Amino acid sequence: MQSSRRYFLGFGLAVAGGLLSPAARAALETPRSLSFLHTHTGETLKATYWENGGFLPDGLAAIDHILRDFVSNTIVPINRPLLDLLADLHGRLDSQEPFQIISAYRTPATNSMLRSESTGVAKHSYHMKAMAIDIRLADVRLTDLRRAAKDLARGGVGMYPASNFVHVDTGPVRYW
Repeated sequence: MQSSRRYFLGFGLAVAGGLLSPAARAALETPRSLSFLHTHTGETLKATYWENGGFLPDGLAAIDHILRDFVSNTIVPINRPLLDLLADLHGRLDSQEPFQIISAYRTPATNSMLRSESTGVAKHSYHMKAMAIDIRLADVRLTDLRRAAKDLARGGVGMYPASNFVHVDTGPVRYW
């Protein structure tokens, strides 16, 4: 999570130094919420994780829970820039539907099990770092979801049309 600390330290320094425009300061103060439907567990969630310039522990805990490795029931803190990526992506697409979660955090054991069953699972997946999620939106075409994620250029974006989802992560920018 070292990259998360640097990400937010940079924002803090910029705000403290008055380097942000009024629009950028307003964006930092705007509440950030996410809605999810987990396709494997049936769980739903609508949570605000950022408000009044800071993270909300209860919202983060709820999001960390729904994005857990549901196979082993392991909960870890999800990469905070990934949450911001999802919030921005949802807003850009003007979707009215929750993100449908196909896969989020995975333990190494779960990743290994999935890798043995599919050729599309990376050995060193960003899912194991809580920096990736496989998603779809009921009211957005998969190609539009992929394009919007690529336009944000904040990490990896892969489309899996046969499985009906788009992968996004906060690793290096790359596309497949």
